[in-house]
Order: sequence, then C-alpha cells, then structure tokens
Amino acid sequence: MQLLQTLIPPSSSPTAVAAALPVAFASFLVIYILGYSLVFRHWPSGARSEASSCLISLFHGTPAVFLASFAIYSDSDRGFAATNTPFQSAVLDFSVAYFFVDLLHYVFFFSPGDALFIGHHLATLFVFLTCRYLVGHGAFAILTLLVLAEVTSFCQNVWTLAGWL
Repeated sequence: MQLLQTLIPPSSSPTAVAAALPVAFASFLVIYILGYSLVFRHWPSGARSEASSCLISLFHGTPAVFLASFAIYSDSDRGFAATNTPFQSAVLDFSVAYFFVDLLHYVFFFSPGDALFIGHHLATLFVFLTCRYLVGHGAFAILTLLVLAEVTSFCQNVWTLAGWL
C-alpha cells in the first residue's frame, strides 16, 4: 500500500493524476503491439488480433481489481456520490486507457459480431469519463462494479485464448 501511496500521493493535483492516462494508454498500446507482432506472431491473423486483445485485457483486469479495491478501501468516504480521490481518478484513467486501446482494436479488426463489444466499450467510456472528468464524483460506485466485472474477465480471457489452441 505504501508503494501505491507513493505513486499517487493523496495531495496529488488533478493535473498530475491526469498524466496517468497517456502513460497507461501508451503501455496498453505497446502490450497490444508486442502481443500481435511477437507473442502471437505464428497464430492465424484473426486469432492474433483477438489474442492481443485478450492479452491487454489480462494486463488490465487483474491489476484493476487490486487497484480499484485499494482505491475503495483507502477512502473513508464510501458514499455513492462521494468526491473522487486522486487515486480513484488514477484508477479510472488506467481503465479508460485500456478501453480506448481495446476499442481501437475493434475499430481496426471490426466484424459484425463485435458490435456488442463496441457498444459496451463506448458505454463504459462514457460512464468512466463522465465520472472522472465531468462531475468528479461517483468513483466509489464505478470502481466497485469494476472489481466485480474484472474478477470474471480473467476466466473469460483464458477461455478465449484456449479456444485458439
């Protein structure tokens, strides 16, 4: 916990915390490109893009569960309309970056069956961005849902990857 507080101290300004978004976006983009060009390079092209999407989801989901849990429990004001803390905002930025990169994946490798995922990503981005940048409240509720959603994400991604083997 001390490491997390060192990375995003409670007194962080919104501008300093906002730097988390471009760093996380670049990180997820690099992971996707490495997955596509190196890790899954011998897989068929359709499987490569899907596997790379699963890879960034794995790099998002598990850390998101721990980061969001810490962000929830480190703030004593756990009301649904509580003001977002700097660390909660950084966790939201981490997730926004993942959803942006994965949305790019769906835009570049679109198939009609992906419309539901695209809609899910757009709706999630709308909620996260509204909470983070427009109203500055509600992270407690959103991060609670994020923890519940991402706990199952690991299993889904492993199942999808195993289906290509």
